[in-house]
Amino acid sequence: MKYEASQNLSREEFKRLFGVKRETFAQMIEIMQQAAKSKRKGKGGVKAKLSLEDQILVTLQYWREYRPYFHIANDWEVSESTICRTVKKVENVLIKSEKFRLAGKKSLWQEQPPALIAIDVTEVKVERPIHHQKHFYSGKKKLHAIKAQLVLNLTDLKIICTAYGNGKQHDFSLFKASGVRFHEQTQGLADKGYQGLQNLHPNSLIPIKKPKNGSLSKEDKQFNRQLARQRIAIEHVNRRLKIFKILSLPYRNRRRRFGLRCNLIAAIYNFEVALPTSKTSSPQS
Repeated sequence: MKYEASQNLSREEFKRLFGVKRETFAQMIEIMQQAAKSKRKGKGGVKAKLSLEDQILVTLQYWREYRPYFHIANDWEVSESTICRTVKKVENVLIKSEKFRLAGKKSLWQEQPPALIAIDVTEVKVERPIHHQKHFYSGKKKLHAIKAQLVLNLTDLKIICTAYGNGKQHDFSLFKASGVRFHEQTQGLADKGYQGLQNLHPNSLIPIKKPKNGSLSKEDKQFNRQLARQRIAIEHVNRRLKIFKILSLPYRNRRRRFGLRCNLIAAIYNFEVALPTSKTSSPQS
């Protein structure tokens, strides 16, 4: 569906088809137009076969459906290489914009740090590598994966920073390798995969493990349930990111670009959460 035809879609239909709101799409157009103007001041080039609006729609369609370049190229009646170049071009322009950039781990140590954060790791399946398969084997049957760590501010439901590792890497090992550290005033919530987090950050909560050959008390079970109710927000955020099939289907591309795409989609999520008329104040919407 080209830009002219997409104008006939309702707001809900546009969001369902491309994964973003119209306000987000309008902001992307503005960023691409600014980049195009700055490029004109330099050397000229061959005129693009797709308009700026269509270039953005192609990129969104690729993230949303994650079909091969060849299939998308046939829909848009251009070459496969044109779709490949277009997607990379749009990604490179958007990631440089401050509108679609995460705050970063340094913001966790600002003067007013977030009061409550949640940290979690989600797995994205990859095709079995030809080399170094053990590095990506997650321990689950026939599952090779990349791990993406998210740090979420539970006050405004924005993603603060991300980190990435191979499927073999333990969640807590990924946390230590990422260099993420919390302010002493910040309370951190995590799951059982972060055993030992309290040694690095005393102001953190993780579920109480059942003792070997024993059982949890009623108080311990109540504590775990209460913690799960607070942490569930980050699980909903993971679900919202994965409406883009590029993060939920087996990742076929070169892994070195995975972090850029995941960061960009996370920043788009943050942008839509901050929209004044947005109904996304709750991660369940």
